[in-house]
Amino acid sequence: MPNKKIVVYGAPSCPWCLKLKDWLESKKANFEYIDISLPENSDKVKEMVKKSGQMGIPVTIIGDKAIVGFDKEQIAKLAEI
Repeated sequence: MPNKKIVVYGAPSCPWCLKLKDWLESKKANFEYIDISLPENSDKVKEMVKKSGQMGIPVTIIGDKAIVGFDKEQIAKLAEI
């Protein structure tokens, strides 16, 4: 089943980020996980804030839509998973 590209911004210290990552893996979704706690991802943090308008995680980007938090229903709908 084809699905849309998903980018997730999160960190290992964030339980909702880990739940979201596990859920996407269980759905066999095509996603990129960006660990914002890594110093080499500091530019990605700026990108996340620009796209979502805030610093909270997890942030899921699907197309031009940003979803803050672990909103299964919204993510599944937008990602078509």
